[in-house]
Amino acid sequence: MKLGAFSVSLTVKDIHVSKSFYENLGFQVFGGDITQNWLIMKNENCIIGLFQGMFDKNILTFNPGWNENAENLESFTDIRNLQKQLKEKGINLITEADESSQGPAHFTIEDPDGNQILVDQHR
Repeated sequence: MKLGAFSVSLTVKDIHVSKSFYENLGFQVFGGDITQNWLIMKNENCIIGLFQGMFDKNILTFNPGWNENAENLESFTDIRNLQKQLKEKGINLITEADESSQGPAHFTIEDPDGNQILVDQHR
């Protein structure tokens, strides 16, 4: 199963403090908008998202259709197919993508320890 580009989305208390901290670890701003309290930062092929006031827990994030540079892939498994495969394996979905739709969509699941996993297709 190919889930796409991986990142960790971190909920932070102060995005400016967190930005500085991760810059000291070698991360550079890759995307986002600090005035909207979110940034995507990258160090080589490691990607983190910093989000202030947007969600309660850290989230593992996968982006079908993207590589680690947020570039569109020519070929990828559509999110609705991934969702169907997970359902067939008995994995409970917290939120679901509309299977009758096309293009951007997302779903969420939780691992056995309550860690949230977001699968978010942008195209």
